[in-house]
Amino acid sequence: MLSSLASNAILSKARAMYGKRLTKENYRELLNCKSVGEVAGYLKSRTAYNKVLAGINENEVHRGQLEGKLRQKLFEDYASLCRYELSVGEHFADYLLEHSEIEQILHSLMYLGAGNPEEYLFSLPAFLNRHTRIDLYALAHVKTYDDLLNALSHTPYRKLIEPFRPIPGIPMNYTGIENALYTYLYKSAFAIIDQYTRGEAARQLREMFQVYIDLINVSRIVRLKAFYQEGPDFIRSTLLPFGTIHPHLLDEMLDAEPEDVLNILAKAPIGKRCQKIAHTYIDQVPDRMKYLTCRHDIRFSTHPSVVMLSYIFLAQIEIQDIINIVEGIRYQLAPEEIQKLLTVADFS
Repeated sequence: MLSSLASNAILSKARAMYGKRLTKENYRELLNCKSVGEVAGYLKSRTAYNKVLAGINENEVHRGQLEGKLRQKLFEDYASLCRYELSVGEHFADYLLEHSEIEQILHSLMYLGAGNPEEYLFSLPAFLNRHTRIDLYALAHVKTYDDLLNALSHTPYRKLIEPFRPIPGIPMNYTGIENALYTYLYKSAFAIIDQYTRGEAARQLREMFQVYIDLINVSRIVRLKAFYQEGPDFIRSTLLPFGTIHPHLLDEMLDAEPEDVLNILAKAPIGKRCQKIAHTYIDQVPDRMKYLTCRHDIRFSTHPSVVMLSYIFLAQIEIQDIINIVEGIRYQLAPEEIQKLLTVADFS
């Protein structure tokens, strides 16, 4: 009885939270904002982000501060939902924290690789420092790769990225580091699914992750071929070791021209669904498929763990779209050009 009540509670709560998502009108009005401050002011006064932004001064807000506040709301949503989900909530909360930690490591690496590691301080999510195993303020002061390794002491991430210590004169292998971290993350996700879920719930959760990983791998193949002219062996080494694409189809894609990769993917079940997804850039396909899958599951799934993760993934996508709008405004792109960068593109 208690389990049934908890299940009903999370189904209702997640769907109610989803009901407060940005509307088509909200997106259109955000696209017409002219500054970071305007975006912050609009979100504070007209959307469900009002509580987390209540104390912010939109006339002085920095892009990194706004992003930190948005991610704080997302983290609070994690905590709220995971408390209700008795079967796997606690375990997925750990997975979601790991996801946030990996994002911060990669942000720090990007700044380090660009030669201005101190910039990380402006995007540091201070609220996360209370929960993470990483000393984020140490990340904000790294000046070398060894500093980064030291900041990750007593975490599993140090061992994962230590083999990628840069060699003088050779660019840092950012793709290899990213691949190692996300392989670790998705192993955690699948281990949770295998250990704590059964039946249709397990099937839906696996599909949610596998379809996304399949399309991440496909987009990586296309990008590395089209923009970097990399060969099959190198590209294969960058792919996440999960997913459902048959090895012979993968071989075909690795040997094909970039423009033929999606046609080969169409031979697989996931490829037929993928062909229906409009996109401007190949990297948009994984998130747009995730968006469509989660939007369906949050409405129709009867499994609390599926509905919970669907909401969280949809909230992540919404926040990334807001960040993309802010970036587009900073670079003075026209609203119609910014809209092309968004995952939630069907609001015109």
